[in-house]
Amino acid sequence: MFAAVVSGFALSLAAPWLHRLARGTSAWLIALLPAGLLAYFASFLGAVSAGEILTFSYAWAPSLGVSMSFYVDGLSLLFALLISGIGGLVVIYAGGYLAGHPQLGRFYAYLLMFMASMLGLVLAGNIITLFVFWELTSLSSYLLIGFYHQKETSRAAALQALLVTGAGGLALLAGLILLGLAGSSLELEVLLNRGEVIRNHSLYLPLLVLILLGAFTKSAQFPFHFWLPGAMAAPAPVSSYLHSATMVKAGIYLLARFSPILGGTELWQYALTLTGGVTMLIGAYLSWQHTDLKRILAYSTISALGTLVLLIGLGTSVAIKAAIFFLIVHSLYKGALFMAAGAIDHETGTRDITHLSGLRHLMPVTFAAVSLAALSMAGALPFLVGYIGKKLIYEATLTAPSTATLLTAAAMLANAFTIVAAGLVAYRPFFGPRGDTPKKAHEAPLRMWLGPLLLASLGLLLVVIIEFLPGSLFKPLLAASAAAVLDELIEVKLTAWSGFNLVFILSLITLAAGVGLYARRDWLRRITQRFDPLAAWGPEQWYHLALRGMLRVAQLQTGWLQNGYLRRYLLVVIATIIGLTGYALFTQVTWPDLFADLAQARYYEWFLAALILGAVLAVGQAESRLAAIAALGVIGYTIALIYILYGAPDLAMTQVAVETLTVILFVLVLYRLPRFARMSSGPARLRDLLVALAAGGLMTLLTLVVRALPAPDYLTPFFAMNSLVLANGRNVVNVILVDFRGLDTLGEITVLAAAAVGVFALLKLRLGGKAP
Repeated sequence: MFAAVVSGFALSLAAPWLHRLARGTSAWLIALLPAGLLAYFASFLGAVSAGEILTFSYAWAPSLGVSMSFYVDGLSLLFALLISGIGGLVVIYAGGYLAGHPQLGRFYAYLLMFMASMLGLVLAGNIITLFVFWELTSLSSYLLIGFYHQKETSRAAALQALLVTGAGGLALLAGLILLGLAGSSLELEVLLNRGEVIRNHSLYLPLLVLILLGAFTKSAQFPFHFWLPGAMAAPAPVSSYLHSATMVKAGIYLLARFSPILGGTELWQYALTLTGGVTMLIGAYLSWQHTDLKRILAYSTISALGTLVLLIGLGTSVAIKAAIFFLIVHSLYKGALFMAAGAIDHETGTRDITHLSGLRHLMPVTFAAVSLAALSMAGALPFLVGYIGKKLIYEATLTAPSTATLLTAAAMLANAFTIVAAGLVAYRPFFGPRGDTPKKAHEAPLRMWLGPLLLASLGLLLVVIIEFLPGSLFKPLLAASAAAVLDELIEVKLTAWSGFNLVFILSLITLAAGVGLYARRDWLRRITQRFDPLAAWGPEQWYHLALRGMLRVAQLQTGWLQNGYLRRYLLVVIATIIGLTGYALFTQVTWPDLFADLAQARYYEWFLAALILGAVLAVGQAESRLAAIAALGVIGYTIALIYILYGAPDLAMTQVAVETLTVILFVLVLYRLPRFARMSSGPARLRDLLVALAAGGLMTLLTLVVRALPAPDYLTPFFAMNSLVLANGRNVVNVILVDFRGLDTLGEITVLAAAAVGVFALLKLRLGGKAP
């Protein structure tokens, strides 16, 4: 399982190289990995559909309770099949859509990274592992959305998506940590069995709020929905994959996965149903008010995500069954429509529906795919999966625990608007007189229509499976997925036609309303335009306001803290240390007898201390640089004497050597500087004196406190006992530096080497390119 999850990361490293070698066939070769993963995950269908839960665990950071564990049940397997299956089609589609692009190999790498991150997320059995993959999806999606990095709109959209989902990720991390504390474990398998304990825990409210923030930002729930339409600046393969079937469904997966742990409370139900219902209506309302094909699909996706959140919030068996089935249906038809929109844009030069018409004869295969997918999106005709999904949604709202009438009315209104959006996508570009487009329209190549046609046709195939193949694994997989959310076994019964009943009547009313709204959309748009100024107060504007405010604060802070004066930097750093350390020292520490060691000090120790203090005062009062350097040398050599007195001759020799070299270098450098002069004013010197005295006094006090506090000493006897045994060295200090803390020493050497290279480069630049 570990190899399957990380295989995408491994291939992403080789994808650019593979593309350079294979060129036109690289998409087909790379798509073999998602196809293989699809077959691998399909091998678990029998066991998982029978109710088994498969776990795989690999040690990662056992001391922290973090393992690279994977948890395969109906829910995670369903997502894994969608991610790998649609991922393979998107790779092939990208090979056609970006054919000839100089960075296509890099795009494959980003896409594979994202696919692997999503698989890790949905299969993770440890909540910290889940978070790691969660953040990897945000990072890889940032690269994908901003793929057209030369365009300002793409860079802004990528940054917006990263900031919104990244902020939610931080909230999620805090929530997951609290969840681990409340459940006394980080393993999902354990937490799923402690739902009652967690719901009654005092941390339930904060952890629920934080986790919901993470899920809502990822799945574009109101008021965080605005990033998704902006992300349409990404290439069409990105929208087809991230914004229909995978990334935006990550939040849905999180809510479904944690439903047995956090669900079942009024707070959970009200938060999800209210947020999901509002998002459902806003997305559906905004979807038909745009003319860009991808933005129409983006807002309808927001509406569908809101519907899924609403259904999970209801939490009934009917609602969860509807959510699982609608999740599959939406992934199929929306992936097909996004791919088709990209194909239309690619072959006509525009995706503005006001410039598109009469394409059904020029792009017949694309038209067939769009027609099937749009009919599923509208849920208009029986014997299509879209209709079954709509029927299940109505059944869920009609049987809701409360406000069933209101929820059903909201669902009907949202579905009516969705029918209008489906009409704009499927009817407007393909019917009517042939329009003038920037490019001469023609059918897309095989790689670009294969994915849309397969996904749209799967909608018909699912109906055949539901009606005529009762022994298939589809219904057991749905039942296992719903059972993972409900934490109880249920029986899934599906049928494309259930007779003339209330749900059928509601569907007819919705269809009639949708067709009527589509016919009167121009008139309705003129009415709704009056409310367009309200967008100036919408969430996106608050985002831009917050971003500008944050940048302004950063500018002011940088101007004050990093103004180019080293003295200011040192002053801020030292003052911060004084404030924080002093606060902790005076408020958190029980004061011991600080002067016990001082009373035992010998006369020569007092003499050395006085010598150091005198040298410090001499440095401050020196009128020449050479005198100051000499006084600093006295301090260094006196410290070497202290090392000798305490039995550390090796340290003393090192100190003497370093101090001698330092004094010589100081003399050689400062000799060439201008004459010594006092550049700072009296108040500034007084301020520096006070800060210096406070820092020195604090460090002295801190040292005395640490010396006086009873503390077990584990390191000293360990190093003394193991220096010779483990590292074959008698000099304990040397062994610590080069063996026990060898990586630290290597890091310090690396920093010094980098600084030396930088100094050399500056000197070479100063000397006009000649080596110094």
